[in-house]
Amino acid sequence: MSDKILIVGAGAIGGFYGGLLAKAGAEVSVVCRSDYELVKQQGYRIDSCDLGQWRFMPAQVLQHAGDYREDADYLILCTKVTADMDRVGLIRDAVRPDTAIVFIQNGVEIEAELQQAFPDNQLVSGLAFVCCNRLQAGEIRHLAYGRLMLGNLPAGISAKTRHLQQLFTQAGIECVASEDIVAGRWQKCVWNAPFNPLSVLSGGLPTLAILRQQEALVRRIMREVRDIAAACGHPLNDDVIETNIQNTYAMPPYKTSMLLDFERGHAMETEAILGNAVRAARRQGIACPTLETLYALMKLRELQIRSQCP
Repeated sequence: MSDKILIVGAGAIGGFYGGLLAKAGAEVSVVCRSDYELVKQQGYRIDSCDLGQWRFMPAQVLQHAGDYREDADYLILCTKVTADMDRVGLIRDAVRPDTAIVFIQNGVEIEAELQQAFPDNQLVSGLAFVCCNRLQAGEIRHLAYGRLMLGNLPAGISAKTRHLQQLFTQAGIECVASEDIVAGRWQKCVWNAPFNPLSVLSGGLPTLAILRQQEALVRRIMREVRDIAAACGHPLNDDVIETNIQNTYAMPPYKTSMLLDFERGHAMETEAILGNAVRAARRQGIACPTLETLYALMKLRELQIRSQCP
């Protein structure tokens, strides 16, 4: 029997990884609002740098998670983590006692509300190390990388998580399971913290241009995030900064998700990526002056955007 999987937030990330799970034989349904009519009729056209082109036709295309009447083995949440996003409200009506809730989202210290709302469900934290964009309705381009990291909260790896890992591996994408997924979340923040906000504050520069012009600044931000992670009990590998720097030089010029949100007038993940890291530093008594400045500048940019809204 096929695994029943519901993707909530089926944009670039949700559509891409949902399409991979369908290739592995899972029965994948999606909740998408903005592209609902087109995806219902035509599905997704996915163009991957590594895996070729294919069309992903979801088993069901829904506007609300509550419209899903089956028992999902996995509910995979791929929305942005912003102040206006009620993640619990989005998924509550589709969660059953045996549903594993997987959230593939950016940010650090974002799990508490899900843990409190669903204390009896398996909660799996997921991290996507991928360059992937939604070109237009129903069209997704996978530009580079794609590795996934999964792990149960508060720690460990369950059999159900291992099975999901195997499904992704069967589809052709690298997927690793981590005993300490919280450290993995900080590891991803090492990259997100400089490049996401700097892409907005620079007026739209891609990652490669930012790195070539301001590598010293990027490294300083990365060091501060690494130090905060260590103070929170999640020391990262010694080479985490150098690995991120070299990987960014190797990837094609890339518009970050925060820059795309900014250009489209959408809410940005400032709090999830920067604000939570800054608050963790304050709580631990760790100085992070560059990160504090970056966070303050992003809050001013958000204020500017709000002041321009009618």
